[in-house]
Amino acid sequence: MSKSPRGTGGRSNTNVRAFEDFLQGWFVRQEHYLEELRSTLANSHESKEEDLQDLIARVLAHYQEYYEEKSRIANHDVFLVFCPPWYSPFERSFLWIAGAKPGLAFSLVGSSVEDLSEDQVERIERLKAETRADEKELGDELARIQESVAAPPILEVARRMAGERECAEVDSAMETLKMEMEVVLANADMLRTRTAERVAEILTPVQNLKFLTALTEFQMKVRIVGSLLSR
Repeated sequence: MSKSPRGTGGRSNTNVRAFEDFLQGWFVRQEHYLEELRSTLANSHESKEEDLQDLIARVLAHYQEYYEEKSRIANHDVFLVFCPPWYSPFERSFLWIAGAKPGLAFSLVGSSVEDLSEDQVERIERLKAETRADEKELGDELARIQESVAAPPILEVARRMAGERECAEVDSAMETLKMEMEVVLANADMLRTRTAERVAEILTPVQNLKFLTALTEFQMKVRIVGSLLSR
């Protein structure tokens, strides 16, 4: 009977099924939040500010739940998260370090919020510049890690694979690669979360509803189109 390489195949399959089950439920809840966001936005003039803030907090917590679950599966197999089989090729084309690019938030604010004050515009622009710098730093770090995959010792050792010492070197190199990718992913997710939270701090409650509605609509459309193209 053949065995999965390094004994990880069974665990990976289990992780994929578990995350796919979570994601299915998460998207169902996201559809409900989208309906609530649209309804609340349409009647925002009749709503109390604390009710708007409550909905905003719940939607942000919904996204945080996704990041926490993704972090758990990344701890088991970070390579799965970087090439997620639970997303269609079209959805994967939008990924940046295993998730949406943080700067997407600014595009969505620009297309959905038309009543920004001069002060808000200035704060958004400052945050955008900071975010771009952080994105570049993380992108450069990921590029460095990816380049190391094709460099010694991994490539040379993989070519030989002749004895226990070489196998041990491969295991050590792959473990180092895994840890470095986990760190980059964690930092990218932190930047995504921090950017969304700081944008939310700049916007008024009604503006936040517009932003979160646009964000959720965008994600749902990408998923629907990806599903249609994959048929």
